Amino acid sequence: MPPRVLCYGVGVDSTALLVELEARDEAPDLVLTADTGAEKTETYEFQRLMRAWMEERSIPYEVVRYEAKRFKNWPPYWDLTESLLTNGCLPSIAFGRHSCSLKYKAAPQETFLKAWQPAIEAWASGEKVIRYIGYDASPRDGQRYAHARTIDDPLFDNRYPLRDWGWDRERCKARIVEAGLPVPPKSSCVFCTAMKPDEVRSLSPEWLRTIVLIEARAAPRLKTVEGLWRRSTRTRPGRMTDFIRDEGLLPDDEITRITESAPADLVAFQTHAASQPLEERTPMASWLERFHAGETHHA
Repeated sequence: MPPRVLCYGVGVDSTALLVELEARDEAPDLVLTADTGAEKTETYEFQRLMRAWMEERSIPYEVVRYEAKRFKNWPPYWDLTESLLTNGCLPSIAFGRHSCSLKYKAAPQETFLKAWQPAIEAWASGEKVIRYIGYDASPRDGQRYAHARTIDDPLFDNRYPLRDWGWDRERCKARIVEAGLPVPPKSSCVFCTAMKPDEVRSLSPEWLRTIVLIEARAAPRLKTVEGLWRRSTRTRPGRMTDFIRDEGLLPDDEITRITESAPADLVAFQTHAASQPLEERTPMASWLERFHAGETHHA
């Protein structure tokens, strides 16, 4: 039988799929997660729980990340947050596109699998790798499924068991509870356009500061959208920063300090990096540590 891989997003659908496959003695040969580095704290906590769950059942689990190779004149950066700050932009979903998901989730998983020996052997013998994807039977996932099933993938036999079983999201939640596990939070980057107001309210101060910084850094280049929530509506502003300020989620003076001073300090940091040999450049993570310590406005 060809090797079987589960693309695991650490959310409700893919967790229910994993639990049920294991219960049917059809556990995948590999579970694979692509980490953008910007998931909610609760998601990373649930991921640790599920890693232990898989270890107890001898299910191989790997976490991969997109790795930037070319830094041009930039300090080295290692995740989606650092990429946005480096390039002074918003994630592509804020502009109605999905290239951030392709770049930071789909691409690193395929890169890993192309070096995975069971996949190499399957392809050499003319077989496709079976890839399980957690699209449920809801209308929303039905749209994604309708598009995905039209793609003829030369390497992967993409399968959607939740749809075959007729499981919608509520059935997936119930299955997770039946397995004695907590229902995971919705999996998404903390600065995704799809974040709901209540989800933003639950974020840590560190992530709230990061959101303010991302919008402030990108602001000079924005022409068609206001911010991470795109455009203002009756229920929320286009900028998450305005929501964070209005809700009092961060002190007003801290938001002002970030928006007025941090982007200029970051640009100065990047300008200095451009004058250094690549191997001597301080990585973006170092600047972020100073930022969260409240030190960057003194630079």
